[in-house]
Amino acid sequence: MASSSQEEVSVEEEAVSKSNFKTCNQIAFYRRQKCLCPGKSLYRALLDTVELSHSCVKFQIVSEECKEPLLVEISEIEGNIFRLKINEKEPFKPRYEVPDVLVKEPVCLSLTVLQKDGDKLVLACDNEDQQLHITANPFQIQFVCKGEIVWSTNSNGLLYFEHLQPAPQSRKSTSQEEKEGSANSSKENQDDLGLWEEKFGKFSDIKANGPSSIGLDFSLHGFEHVYGIPQHAETLLLKNTSDGDVYRLYNLDVFGYKVHSKMGIYGAVPLLLAHKPGRTAGIFWLNSSETLVEIATKAAMEVLSSRTPETSKQRVLPQTDVRWMSESGIIDTFILMGPQPFDIFKQYAQLTGTQALPPLFSLGYHQCRWNYEDEDDVEGVDAGFDMHDIPYDVIWLDIEHTDGKRYFTWNKEKFGNPERMQKQILMKKKRKLVVILDPHIKVDPLFTIYSQAKERGYFVKDRKGKDFEGICWPGLSSYLDFTSPEVREWYADQFAFSAYKGSTEILFAWNDMNEPSVFRGVELTMQKDAVHYGKWEHREVHNLYGFYQQMATAEGLIRRSGGLERPFVLTRSFFAGSQKYGAVWTGDNKAKWQYLKISVPMLLTISMAGISFCGADVGGFIGNPEPELLVRWYQAGALQPFFRGHANMNTKRREPWLFGEENTRIIRNAIKERYSLLPYLYALFYRAHTVAEPVMRPVWVEFPKELETFGIEDEYMLGNALLVYPVTEPKVTAVDVFLPGPQEIWYDFRKFIRLEGHGTVKIPVTLNSIPVMQRGGTVIPLKTSVGKSTELMVDVPYELRVALDTKGSAMGELYLDDGHSFQYLHEKKFLLRKFTFHKNVFSSRCADENGQFHTKCVVEQILILGIKKQPSSVTASIHDGKDQAVTFTYDAKISVLTLQKLSLNVGIDWALHIK
Repeated sequence: MASSSQEEVSVEEEAVSKSNFKTCNQIAFYRRQKCLCPGKSLYRALLDTVELSHSCVKFQIVSEECKEPLLVEISEIEGNIFRLKINEKEPFKPRYEVPDVLVKEPVCLSLTVLQKDGDKLVLACDNEDQQLHITANPFQIQFVCKGEIVWSTNSNGLLYFEHLQPAPQSRKSTSQEEKEGSANSSKENQDDLGLWEEKFGKFSDIKANGPSSIGLDFSLHGFEHVYGIPQHAETLLLKNTSDGDVYRLYNLDVFGYKVHSKMGIYGAVPLLLAHKPGRTAGIFWLNSSETLVEIATKAAMEVLSSRTPETSKQRVLPQTDVRWMSESGIIDTFILMGPQPFDIFKQYAQLTGTQALPPLFSLGYHQCRWNYEDEDDVEGVDAGFDMHDIPYDVIWLDIEHTDGKRYFTWNKEKFGNPERMQKQILMKKKRKLVVILDPHIKVDPLFTIYSQAKERGYFVKDRKGKDFEGICWPGLSSYLDFTSPEVREWYADQFAFSAYKGSTEILFAWNDMNEPSVFRGVELTMQKDAVHYGKWEHREVHNLYGFYQQMATAEGLIRRSGGLERPFVLTRSFFAGSQKYGAVWTGDNKAKWQYLKISVPMLLTISMAGISFCGADVGGFIGNPEPELLVRWYQAGALQPFFRGHANMNTKRREPWLFGEENTRIIRNAIKERYSLLPYLYALFYRAHTVAEPVMRPVWVEFPKELETFGIEDEYMLGNALLVYPVTEPKVTAVDVFLPGPQEIWYDFRKFIRLEGHGTVKIPVTLNSIPVMQRGGTVIPLKTSVGKSTELMVDVPYELRVALDTKGSAMGELYLDDGHSFQYLHEKKFLLRKFTFHKNVFSSRCADENGQFHTKCVVEQILILGIKKQPSSVTASIHDGKDQAVTFTYDAKISVLTLQKLSLNVGIDWALHIK
């Protein structure tokens, strides 16, 4: 957020009031759907309409109260994914179907009919162990694997579908309209059901298309642990919901959001994961309108079949019922069948794309404030990092850097020579600049961006066809319609150096306020009856708006470089698929301990939803952190994917050196440790980019059979090798860390000591650091020293940290490319190396023969943790070279072998023999 006037600040603080935002019971389509009684499905399948093709099975369903049929399409997609679509067979007008989120039209497999009679249809899947059972009356689908039901849909009879209809001829007789508009309306009035108009406070939402909501229930059999559906400031495990307290997916600008709330905030990814020992499953509900999710976990009785009925037994299994309700669109849902957690991540990425590989600099530390005042301020802060020997990569400018909140401009008094600032201050030290670019455009005919967009009709319209106007930071503003491909093309062109005066190749972008935020608007966002490209109402596309701005921004930065350079774009609002375009953060948090604590499950949830590049503002955006909190937040942030310090304009300055010498030292150490770990982090991002593995992941993902891990949210895995436990409470002297895996060995990452025991272990802590453990069986690449920025560390040698497992083995990877271009993709200029320790031989081998990147960088030191006895000799065998003796030391007390003074090129094969 950014502002300069007291009036604007007061508007921002207004947002804290809960009265600005709807409760679920104030949402008309929710009230309508809640009138539907569970277990009384009104729909039946017409199995005589079944059509079988190579891509799907189609049939019609009808309800007793509405004879207009719905068309059901079921398809199996390569990779153990199933798709269920339900739409009106002949809608009064087209219903919105979400474009651009799926990376391509999925490849379907053929389903075959095993059984078809008057009341049942059984379909055989590609995997012969799997079947789909469709019951006709009441309509229900069950997915059966090896004779057991894994999931079912409409088993609670909550399928809900409001058919589009022409507006009533007369709006005078509201009681008659209600009867025509809804089967459940006879005892309600128009204002309550909100069929053609919905009121909230002083706002009125005119519904030109009338009621159009949809809903469907799923039962997950045997599951009681469910996760996902970000973004909420809530626990990792999704909670059971009750009337009026359901998870809301509706992107909103909530300043200082409440901790432990299910209300919607900045982003929405309608992906839910369910996990039990032996299987992980997922439901991806592809709908960009306002969506509500109810969750109910219960015990369900199951009869175990037997050859003789007398010996049949019953068992109690958990079952989680998930009910999805959306304001509009169609039912288009994907069921991801795993069966393992990493299979789910791949399946979801197959649909929506993987995390974009970020430029290396963006994995460094980012320094931001609303606002750095002028060029002298930027220069002073930059110099402060060098003076205090703290590395950083990016300094950020909030909206005060612009000319009167006009984006793509500069405040001439404060930033009179932005090119010089970038080239003379930042570029010399290989540092970057990020500037804010919000979606609202100041209404000013003399402002080129505004006048061009106005002339070309590029703004969102109101329901009367005029440009939608609302209040935001510049005052009266219009909002670019990023849902239009033409607008996105034009917007991308604004990043050209010839158009964006004062920008250079080191300038990158921050999309804020793009929910979109509209001060004094309904729920501080855009009217739902505003109109977008294609004549679609805002209600249809609301959760996609920020997704489209980030897409256009990323394309602009790529186009600016002639397609050569990777972009960096941070967005506050996001949707499914946003991972393809950059990073996200958790928005306007507070400088309080509970916000540091909740940031961990929030980031884990975002990560599981495909967006690995995520972080929370270090220190808290709102308020002044006490020094201990700030230190603990730096320690946590340094071991999370996106690492940015940020603060509100009303806070005291909080550059890392302003809290006393001792705190500066601790913060410096945390940031430096981050920079030493960059090779490991970069390899993790490469895996996120190529095989969709989350960089930051819940403990249960790595230990899917261990029940004790399923609810853990105060610690997490960074990749597969590091277990991180942030300290999130004040004055802590010891923490209870859960060490998973009875067969695992864990080592203190800094002291190299083997930690004894499995399960909960009490670990003493001081303010100096937080517990970090390396998992036995892993190899972590590190830099041996730290420079002022990532680019100044390119040639710094590597250290390999090898932690042995119970079998005396370990494996790890190192990924290298130029760190900034697309040459890794288009010209295969990358290196992927695999390190293996087995039977006292440590080797480096090429893990991808396609890679053609050359480097002079070397491995200088190797630490091997867990070696039982001192070796008599160590020799290095280098490809096409003679064996060489290696200098080593051995610490018998902690069983650590250190190989020193090495000069092993990371790009060639070599092996070390320990005898």
